[in-house]
Amino acid sequence: MSTAELPLPLTATPAAWLSVALADLDAVHQDHLHCERKAAQSALSLVRSYPDRAELVLAVARLAHEETAHVVQVSQLLGRRGVDATLDHGDEYAAALRDHCRRSEPDRLLDRLLIFALIEARSAERLALLAAAIPDAATAHLYGSLAAAEVRHRDVFLELAEQVAPSTWRDRLSVLARAESEIVAKLPVRARIH
Repeated sequence: MSTAELPLPLTATPAAWLSVALADLDAVHQDHLHCERKAAQSALSLVRSYPDRAELVLAVARLAHEETAHVVQVSQLLGRRGVDATLDHGDEYAAALRDHCRRSEPDRLLDRLLIFALIEARSAERLALLAAAIPDAATAHLYGSLAAAEVRHRDVFLELAEQVAPSTWRDRLSVLARAESEIVAKLPVRARIH
């Protein structure tokens, strides 16, 4: 499978998002800390739900480990900026995507993997936008490396989805990717990753 040919996300982040994000980078960094934490938790939730799938467990445990390292990196960034982390305000974007998850197995597993892939893809896109625009070289480098990691994570989830449903995962991805685009179009533009 070549995930490089997959157009994820289907639609670009609205142009206004970058200027809003750059105007309140501290809020973006604070939100990003929670995004990384939730990504680690989401990966580990798959271990809890599917402990009998050894290959999946190994892949997502490694991914969770890397996401946890990202929590440390973003926390250190906040510390260098003299900014405290805030409470998690929730993520309407991820919640709206989860509403599209089917309930019966193995459809539920497939949808969870694809939804996680879409979230990683959107995060990668936005982190790359920030990396290209943040004037501080160290922060820009950090965000560039995190964007590359999110692309790898997207690909891990897509590869696992292919293993779960080799003949149907692409069709289901198309459905969920269209839903993701509609969700992004309806959400307000805020200084947050999603």
